[in-house]
Formats: sequence, structure tokens, C-alpha cells
Amino acid sequence: MKALPWFWFVVSAVSAAGKGVITKPGERVTLGCGSRRSFKSLAWYHGSDLILSVNGKSGTNRKGTAKIQPRSKVKQGSDLEISGVKKEDAGNFICTLDGDSHTITLLVVSVSTSPPDELQLGREGTLQCEVAGLPPDSIVQWTRPDGRSDSGTVHFNPLTLADKGQWVCGFSYDGDTYNEIFDIKIKASEPLTSSPTQSSKVDHKTSCINCFCSPPGCTDQPSGTGLAGWWLWVAIGVGSFFVVLLMVCIIVLCRRNRRRKRKFQRMMNERQSERPRKYCQCNCPTAAAKPQQGRHKGKPSALPLKPLLMQ
Repeated sequence: MKALPWFWFVVSAVSAAGKGVITKPGERVTLGCGSRRSFKSLAWYHGSDLILSVNGKSGTNRKGTAKIQPRSKVKQGSDLEISGVKKEDAGNFICTLDGDSHTITLLVVSVSTSPPDELQLGREGTLQCEVAGLPPDSIVQWTRPDGRSDSGTVHFNPLTLADKGQWVCGFSYDGDTYNEIFDIKIKASEPLTSSPTQSSKVDHKTSCINCFCSPPGCTDQPSGTGLAGWWLWVAIGVGSFFVVLLMVCIIVLCRRNRRRKRKFQRMMNERQSERPRKYCQCNCPTAAAKPQQGRHKGKPSALPLKPLLMQ
């Protein structure tokens, strides 16, 4: 019996009109739930599926079973943040905050072209504006650059220069009008290259006699020229091989001579170390004493004494 009143409350909340929030696929959007930051209980619903609930007293969170739950989280008190928005996320979101309920309608606008790249001049193409989350009787239409109106899906057959410029996708919800601007850039179409006919292929083959053909195509060269070029490459390859072989032989011989010289030098050193050492002995006469240079002044000798004559 307790489930019936709660089910009636959810259904009535869904049926109530709420303000619209516009976003695009792949973007991140935040849905507000009042201005209070402190509360006793908070719950977010996507339609009738519970996304999550928060107990303000204990601070515990309880995850719901809604498909959007893994990409949703509570931010800044009671706001709900959704990342990686998808088309199926569009619809009514219900927030219950301490018994007060708020309904927010998420509108997902997607604009696409076919082909997805730039539209080419003179080619066929499609421009589509789709708004997920609108009531079934809502009208989505395009406004051309020249001011004319068109449906939500425009077929170009073919695309002209008059279609270039800003297109406005407009729709209304709950008395408010929303616009999404899309700029069409036209790319010059590439000329179609016609494949050569069978007759032209035959003429090309018969126009040159004794031609040398190599993939991917044939060149009007005599077959002799091709053979000469082939022999030239063979001669270059053989000559390069012999040059490399000669360099290798020279390097090997140089290293071999170096090893022989080192071995011979080592043997000579060993032989010299085994011989006994002999010392020279000189039997030369000693040198004469060096004469003294200069003259030494001595005392003069005394004169002989003469006898005194007796008178």
C-alpha cells in the first residue's frame, strides 16, 4: 500500500512541465536542484528510474538502477553533473530535496550532414537537425541563409553556392525558442576521371612496336634499352662486390702483418734478455801528472862570503 502514493508522486512529477536545458552529444552538463547546500535527503531520477540518493545526515550515497548512473555524480551540494551526454539521456530529470521536487528537461540537439565531411558543390547531400527530449508534436525547422524556412531534414540535389552560409535550427519548448547555428562550407567537387576505353588501350599497345613494359604501366622504350639498363645494373653490382672484397682482403693483410711484426719484436726482446751481460775493462796507463803552470818566486840564494884581506 505504501508503494502506490510514491508511484503516483513520481508520475505526477514527470507530467509536470520543467525548464529546458540544451546540450549536445558528448558534452558535460550540470542540472541544478535549488540553491540549498545543506539538506537531509536528496534523490535524482531519470524519468521513473533512480539515479542516486544522498543521506544528508550520514553523508552516505545509494546508487540507483538508471542507465545514466555510471556517468552521473552529485556536485556542489545538490546539483547533478552528467558527462558524455548521449541522445538517450534526453528527457525529464526529477530532483527531490527534503520533500520538494524540481523537474528539469534535458534537450539533446544533434546536427549532422551526409556525407559527414564537407559537402561538395554539385553533389547530393543531406542536412539534419534532431532534438531529443521534445514532445512528439514539436516542430523543428531550418532557416536558410537567404531567410527561407525548411524542415528539420534538408535534401540537397544538387548542392549550390546559394546553400553556403549559416543555417539556424530552431525549435520551441515551454514557450521559449531555442536556436542552434550550423555553418555549411562547400568544397569544390573534383572532376570525375573517365577510365580509358578498350579501343584506346588497343591503340596504345599497337602504337609502339617492341616496347618494354614494366608495372605499373608501359613506357614507349625499345626493348634493347631495357636490356642495356639491366646489364648496367648487373655490372654495377658485380663491380661493387669486388671492390668490397678487395677492401676486406687489404684490411686482413694489414692486420696479419701487424701481428707478425709484434711477434718478431717479442722474440727479439726475449733473446736479448737471455744473453749474459758483459762489462768492459780498460787497461790504459794512467795519465802523467799535469805540470804546474807558471813560475814560483823563491828566495834568492846567499852570495858566497869572500875572505877579508889582511894588511
